[in-house]
Amino acid sequence: MKGLNLSDIYETLALYIEGEFVESDGRRTEEVRNPATGEVLAHLPHASRADLDRALSAAERAFVSWSKSSPLDRSRILRKVAELARERASEIGRNITRDQGKPLSEAIAEVLSCAEHAEWHAEECRRIYGRVIPPRQPNVRQIVVREPVGVCAAFTPWNFPFNQALRKMVAALGSGCTLILKGPEDSPSAVVALARLFHDAGLPPGCLNIVWGVPSEISDYLIRSPSVRKVSFTGSVGVGKQLASLAGAHMKRGTWELGGHSPVLVFDDADVDTAATMLARFKVRNAGQVCVSPSRFFVQSKVYDRFAARFTETLASIKVGNGLDSGVEMGPLAHARRVVEMEAFVDDALARGGKIATGGARLGHTGHFFAPTVVTDLPADARLLTNEPFGPIAPLLRFSDPQEAIARANALPFGLSSYVFTESLKTATYASGALEAGMVNINHFGSALAETPFGGVKDSGVGSEGGTESFDGYLVIKYITHC
Repeated sequence: MKGLNLSDIYETLALYIEGEFVESDGRRTEEVRNPATGEVLAHLPHASRADLDRALSAAERAFVSWSKSSPLDRSRILRKVAELARERASEIGRNITRDQGKPLSEAIAEVLSCAEHAEWHAEECRRIYGRVIPPRQPNVRQIVVREPVGVCAAFTPWNFPFNQALRKMVAALGSGCTLILKGPEDSPSAVVALARLFHDAGLPPGCLNIVWGVPSEISDYLIRSPSVRKVSFTGSVGVGKQLASLAGAHMKRGTWELGGHSPVLVFDDADVDTAATMLARFKVRNAGQVCVSPSRFFVQSKVYDRFAARFTETLASIKVGNGLDSGVEMGPLAHARRVVEMEAFVDDALARGGKIATGGARLGHTGHFFAPTVVTDLPADARLLTNEPFGPIAPLLRFSDPQEAIARANALPFGLSSYVFTESLKTATYASGALEAGMVNINHFGSALAETPFGGVKDSGVGSEGGTESFDGYLVIKYITHC
């Protein structure tokens, strides 16, 4: 069309079943809106019961051949996905900003980082080894092999729509499993784009299937299906527990990456200015809608005032706006309900004697914008200290005794990520051993790399994604002995 800029074209939304992109064609649809402007971007088709049955049958049939495919062939496809992701990163990233809200630079970086995940799994899927067990008798042979578990169902969130979906795709497909994935209806473009990447990379029909719909209905139907042998879910603790209970009732294994409420410990001997600046900028990444976002800041007394001043100053300087605008450092929250939730956190803090050092209110009348916020002087039972905010609100807390800070950090049922800032090796060693978290970052942010495991403890989940542990949830152990 004359005069049409291709960068303005939003993704054509569809289901992806048995190698075919299936558009609405009379199916129920829902609106997808830009959280910065309220603009309706497209209409997302929901899967019918027949669509789900077709996806299940396709995945089951494809598993017969894909589970026996050469790891070299799987590796080749994953490498091609990485190559295509890099080529299309700007286009995919722009659409992520449109439907999810994060700044364009963050969205493009999300896609590019995922190319590394595809490449890493392409290499590691060639190294899914078994072992030989020395026998007790010379005429006996004992071997252990690891085999793909079967058809998998995955459910991924809206905050990192490309990253979270790709991580499950490359782990499942790299191990020889087939997959049905329901992505986030709020920010679906990235998942459809992923289907196109795998399709164009030559993935056989049925190995990957994408469906959309009412989350509770889709998850219930897929998890109960006899075809599904494993479930992977990233999302809230409450929903995760419901799905884990359902999967357990049907004796299906699962990987659960749930919510967090990440404690930060800043000790007196830390590089305070660097820590405060780094943490403030990390806090507003994706508007704080990050499961490993630092969300409870425990600062030792001698450096508290200095840290608070630098941290608050940095947060107050963050440029908030439409993620497609130049220079924007923080976009809108993904949904209107998230703004309401931020206001509820602030209201509770003020009712309990908390003080707002900066921010504390929504911004403007269009879009779902909320100011980066710092809250001080909170009692331990404040909602902001017991519930994950999942937004750009940071509570600052003073401590004197390191053991007291550790106890307060561990007091909640969450255990995903944690952060420690200190120049003392002794303090770092003590804190990393004492913190009840699946990940401990000392003096930097080093999680979520392709080669490192990502997962939590306690209510924050079971199992890990990434690293050599990535394939564990998709493989079963078979012991073979003969004489």
